[in-house]
Amino acid sequence: MERLSFLHKAERRAGGRRPMAIVGVVASGNLEVLVERVLPSTECVVEIATTAHGFGEVWRAVVADFVERRSPGGLKFSINDGGARPDTVALRLAQGARTIEIDTL
Repeated sequence: MERLSFLHKAERRAGGRRPMAIVGVVASGNLEVLVERVLPSTECVVEIATTAHGFGEVWRAVVADFVERRSPGGLKFSINDGGARPDTVALRLAQGARTIEIDTL
């Protein structure tokens, strides 16, 4: 299992008040993402556990693009990866950010 962690500065705090959200499911070619509102409003952390070794630079690029587009300040993303493609990773990150922004539980 390879473990990666990326810390980014965000321009603004993610909307909503929901404390956590989960999206996706670990299965062949997919991943699950736990999103927690636990950081200062200008920080974003993405921690990844993946069985696909050697793709750190791809993860770095996908995460950086996501943070630039969404500015998910205050959020920690914990990812359990089952070999997802970069487009699936981007989709799940966006779903997680959107889900935590929804104020109804």
